[in-house]
Amino acid sequence: MQALPRETVMKRIRMRANHRGMKEMDIILGRFSETELDGASDAALAEFEALMEENDQEIYGWILGRARPPRKFEALINRIARHAGAR
Repeated sequence: MQALPRETVMKRIRMRANHRGMKEMDIILGRFSETELDGASDAALAEFEALMEENDQEIYGWILGRARPPRKFEALINRIARHAGAR
C-alpha cells in the first residue's frame, strides 16, 4: 500500500484537530496542529493522530493536569499543554 502524500496527511490531521466536537479541544489541538506540526517527523504525526483517537474529555483532563496521561502520550501532552499555556 502506498503512503499518502504528506500534504494529504497534514490536511487530515488539521481537519480532525479543528473539528473535535468539544470547542476547547478544537482550539487547543487545532492551534497546536497549525503551529507545531509542519516540521514534525512522520513518527510525531502518527503519534498526534493516535492521540486524536482518544476521548476529548480524557485528553482535556490530561492537558489540564487533572489526570495522568498514558505513558505513550506523556511527552506530547506536556508539549501541547505548554503550547496552550495550560501548565
